[in-house]
Amino acid sequence: MSFFESITKKSKLKAAIKQTTEARSSDGHTADQLFKKVYQDYAEVVANEPLIAEALYNWGLALLHQARTKSGEAAANLYQDAIAKFSFCLTIEPAYLGAALDGGVAYMELARVKAVEANDSLYERAKSYFEKANAIQAGSASYNVACIYGLRSEKEGCLNALEISKNKGYLPVVADIIADPDLDRVKHQDWFVDFMESLNKKPEAAVEVSEAVVKDAALNEKADVVENPVVADTPIIEKVEVEDDSVEDVAAVAEPEVVEHNALVAEDAAVPEKTEVAAEADVVAEEVK
Repeated sequence: MSFFESITKKSKLKAAIKQTTEARSSDGHTADQLFKKVYQDYAEVVANEPLIAEALYNWGLALLHQARTKSGEAAANLYQDAIAKFSFCLTIEPAYLGAALDGGVAYMELARVKAVEANDSLYERAKSYFEKANAIQAGSASYNVACIYGLRSEKEGCLNALEISKNKGYLPVVADIIADPDLDRVKHQDWFVDFMESLNKKPEAAVEVSEAVVKDAALNEKADVVENPVVADTPIIEKVEVEDDSVEDVAAVAEPEVVEHNALVAEDAAVPEKTEVAAEADVVAEEVK
C-alpha cells in the first residue's frame, strides 16, 4: 500500500466511525441506511489487503478443523466463528476461492451438528457459498452442491451438478463418492447408478486415439529397422580406418597379423636351408685359413 492510499483509507475509516456513532443514535429506516453506508466504508478500508485476507482465511480454517474435534454446542460455536472469518475474508477479497469453499463446508457441518432438515436455512447458506465458489472458478464446488441436492433427493439438481463437476475435473474418485453419506438417499436410484457406471467407461474417442498411437509406434519401429539394417561381423579395425578416411592405413594396420603369421610359417619351412648355409660358410672360412 502506498503512502497516499494509507492516508486515504485512514480518512475514510475516521468518517465511517463517526457515521457509526450517528447511526447508533438514529432510529428505523434512517439508522438502517447509515449502517449500510458505514459497512460499505469499512469494507473499502480493508479491501485489497491480501495479507489480511490470507490471515483471516487461515484463521477460519484452523477454527474449522478444531470444530471437528468437538461436539454439541462447543463444535457449533467454533463453526460459527470459522464462518465469520471466511465471511470477513470474502469481504476483503471477494475472489478468495478457499474462503468460499470452506465457508460452505463449515455451514454444512454446522447443519449436521444441529441435526437440521435438508431444507433448513443452514444448507441454503452453504449452497450460497458454493455458488459463490463456482462463480470464482467454474465447477470447483459443484460436487458440494450435488451433495445438498442429494440430501433433498432432488434428481435433476444433483445429476446436473455431478455432470458439471465431472466435466470440469473436480469430481472425487468413485470410492469417495460411493462412501459419501450425503448421497445416501440417491445412491440406489437408476439415474445415479447409470452415472456411476459411466465413470468406469473409457470414451470411444480415447480408445481410438490409443489404438492409433500403438499402430503408429509399430510402424515407426518397423521403419527404423528397414532404414538402419545391422551389418554382422564387421571388423572393428575397418570401422576405425573408415572413420580416418585412409585406405593406406587400413592396409598398414591390417597387414601385421597376416604377415606375422606367414613369417612364422616361412621361418619353420626354411630352418634346414639356414643350417646348410651356415655349414658351407664354415667350410669356406677353413679353406681360407
